[in-house]
Amino acid sequence: MVRIRVLVVDDHRIFAESLAAALAAEPDVEVAAAGSGPAALRCMERAAADGRHFDVMLVDADLGVAAAPAAPVVARAVPDNGEGGFVDGISLVAGVRSARPAVRSVVLAERDDPRRAALALQAGASGWVAKDCSLQRLLTVIRGVLRDETHLPPALLTGVLRELTAARKHRTESERLVESLTPREREVLRCMVAGLGRKAVAERLFLSPHTVRTHMQNVLGKLGVHSTLAAVALARRAGVGPAELSSAGDVVERGGQLA
Repeated sequence: MVRIRVLVVDDHRIFAESLAAALAAEPDVEVAAAGSGPAALRCMERAAADGRHFDVMLVDADLGVAAAPAAPVVARAVPDNGEGGFVDGISLVAGVRSARPAVRSVVLAERDDPRRAALALQAGASGWVAKDCSLQRLLTVIRGVLRDETHLPPALLTGVLRELTAARKHRTESERLVESLTPREREVLRCMVAGLGRKAVAERLFLSPHTVRTHMQNVLGKLGVHSTLAAVALARRAGVGPAELSSAGDVVERGGQLA
């Protein structure tokens, strides 16, 4: 019998243990549970080292929120070393999707929220399911996502499609604005995305601080924003990544352009 390996990630211990026990009663399901994002990553690493990869991750949409109420719902990427730090459910989905694309993620939510469900799908989730759904419904979703199906509650479908359409339109507009930049301005923007200040950008690109300030002002003007943070947010929406830095802190250039 082919067994499905499921990882339940929820910081509400009673819920996580109850759900894991219910799933484990199925003859073709193996279950493990983790109480945080970092713990989930460690669990996946140990399983991979033993050649027993997980197939599906069930993750609480509000993971960590109770322990850190001031933290934004979608804020941080998964820590590289898997130790410490706040990891919310949707950020964990994005991190796992990047590091272990074979794992299918299903988000468990206490309430319907089209915006967050759309964010979860964009992060790589294959499903959004109510926490109070029946066990049979959850098993149907688990088996469905392993067939590359996407599962959403019918009541959320219209709202999620609206959110995804708006996000795509926003991304297209952002891409158009970034394309209006000159090659040098795009290099400066990538340094801004990497978190470099004016002086650091000047040193990395061998320009004077005055020239970098002019480039930064031009970038803000062409993007139609008034701050570096807004420019970085727009660049991220357009798919612009940060300039890579070497261990010495220098910008890495490839083929005459910033990486």
